[in-house]
Amino acid sequence: MPTFTPSLNNADPGRPGVALVSISRLQSLCETIAPRYAGRARFFAVHEGYGAAVTALQRYVDAGSVDVVLAAGSNGAYLSDHLSVPVVMVKVNGFDVLSAITHATTTWPGAPIGLVLHETISHELADLGGWLKVSLTQRAYRSADEVRAVVKNLADEGCRVIIGPGMACDLAQQTGLASVFLYSLGAVEEAFERSVELARVSRQKESKRVRLNTIVAHLRDGVAAFDEAGQLEAVNPAMLELLGLERDRDVSAGLARTIGPWLRDALERGGAVDERIQQIGERSLIVNCVPILEQGSRSGSVVTVQDALVAQRIDRSLRTSQRPKHLVARHRLEDLVGGSTALERVRRLARAGAAHDATVLLSGESGTGKELVAQGIHNASRRRGNPFVAFNCAALPEGLIESELFGHEEGAFTGARRGGKPGLFEIAHTGTIFLDEIGEMPASLQSRLLRVLQEREVMKLGSGRATPVDVRVIAATHRDLHALVEQGAFRADLYFRLNLLQIELPPLRERRADIAPLARHLLSRSARQYGLSEAAIERVLRFLAPLFGGYAWPGNVRELENLLARAAIYLDATAGSVKGDSGPDLRALFPEFERMKREGGRDTPVSAATAQAAATTLAVPAPRATPSRADVLSALEQSGGNRAAASRALGIGRTTLWRILKADGSR
Repeated sequence: MPTFTPSLNNADPGRPGVALVSISRLQSLCETIAPRYAGRARFFAVHEGYGAAVTALQRYVDAGSVDVVLAAGSNGAYLSDHLSVPVVMVKVNGFDVLSAITHATTTWPGAPIGLVLHETISHELADLGGWLKVSLTQRAYRSADEVRAVVKNLADEGCRVIIGPGMACDLAQQTGLASVFLYSLGAVEEAFERSVELARVSRQKESKRVRLNTIVAHLRDGVAAFDEAGQLEAVNPAMLELLGLERDRDVSAGLARTIGPWLRDALERGGAVDERIQQIGERSLIVNCVPILEQGSRSGSVVTVQDALVAQRIDRSLRTSQRPKHLVARHRLEDLVGGSTALERVRRLARAGAAHDATVLLSGESGTGKELVAQGIHNASRRRGNPFVAFNCAALPEGLIESELFGHEEGAFTGARRGGKPGLFEIAHTGTIFLDEIGEMPASLQSRLLRVLQEREVMKLGSGRATPVDVRVIAATHRDLHALVEQGAFRADLYFRLNLLQIELPPLRERRADIAPLARHLLSRSARQYGLSEAAIERVLRFLAPLFGGYAWPGNVRELENLLARAAIYLDATAGSVKGDSGPDLRALFPEFERMKREGGRDTPVSAATAQAAATTLAVPAPRATPSRADVLSALEQSGGNRAAASRALGIGRTTLWRILKADGSR
């Protein structure tokens, strides 16, 4: 039964381990030198050779107790071929041989000498035989059986002294021959020095390897390392799981089938393989292959594999967590104030559109709330929480529109951003993009937009590769797209692609019952901004009440909001003023009243009672009739062209005077 026991009573696991494999006479030299290195390494004595030594050593090598093996001769060569740890050989130099020959000739003068060397004989020593006046015969051996044959052969040739390793010396003595042990104390000590240093370095490398493997083993991405010949050096569990391989099977063969083509491609390219999409079974994998360079030379490759679904989830998470505030939809469908039939129809269609990813076309006059509805549809859909990107197609020149929507690569055009720029379609990925004023989009870009809607992929300026996008499109326009199609100003195929679900927003004048509650809602929302009390809100609503039922509202909700803000500001400024000429001119501050009276045939005119109520609310005199252009010209002539004096004479503001002149042809 082979034995494996420490030669020194030292169990410190922090020091590297060296196994001393010695047979016969080498054992005593090792035991003599080992105590000198006890502080630098742990030593284990193995008094077996060849297969028995391998059996004794293997489980300790697997456990990491032994880092280096020290041996000699054919025994060392055998261990080197059958163990995974380094084997340091005790080397015989020329001085050792000459010293042994000197010892033999001195002890046994004139006796023929047989020299037994491992693997090769020394031709230089043969040439020196005549000078040394020694009868010297050399023989080489490679295995234990050859040692026996060599010693017998030398004895048959008349050699009386055998110089060689311990086994050769033992065999010589068994046949009645004298012997000299070939290995010197210096040779063994030099082997110890190399073994201890190599064990220290091996222990450091192993510690780093274990640390690295521990880190790699916990990565979600698959990692595999290969040497320059393509042989597997390391692989983590994630790689096996992603490729559908089992650890107890032939991992190297499985990796060769799947990763082999990628490695060959990387070698042929002479560089790296970046973000290649590979289909393995039912999985789409993102593959990267990079070379390992040591001192400027390639020594292997590292392949990493990532599940495309995981990358998509990370991408969505990043887009959500790092999304700028301006890419968030603030409004909901509940923010549509009013109970008119027309508005209820808008809500119903919007909810139906939100339940699906169909493209929506919003039409209506400017200021009817198309973007509010678009945000409401987004927030009512499954895409809520993802980006909402709004873009006005009439806001930029054609070249900039293309760059904004589709993005560009670095150097695509003069002034292109360094590193390139993602387009709004990419930014809106997994969310919604709102294209306002779609009817103003240049004809040359309509075809590119059509391709995005059809193929769901965008191509940046200067790029030759399309990027898939998952985005919901909501378009809006105040123009009649059907008429534009008939005029040839808008692509018919794009129109039909956009017009999947059309929602027409009614103008404010067609839902007058909603104006009063909408005005109250807008004022309440802005109360803090303008410092309005409840009484001030009521004062504003009473003042503007005549417009709710009689004004045409060409600017729709946007105009109503601006008019409310103006009334809140001026009513607050004049709330404490005395009656008289100190208040602002109604006709100058609120021309909507005058416009409503001029449009009396279409809208309800302002009654005398209404005008009186408005004047009382503002604490200013009732407005006079608007002067005609002839009155303005006469006043200017009488004042010598002084517009301020003419305005005072007419009882109007300079702004009103200027507007009258401009409307009929400026003076």
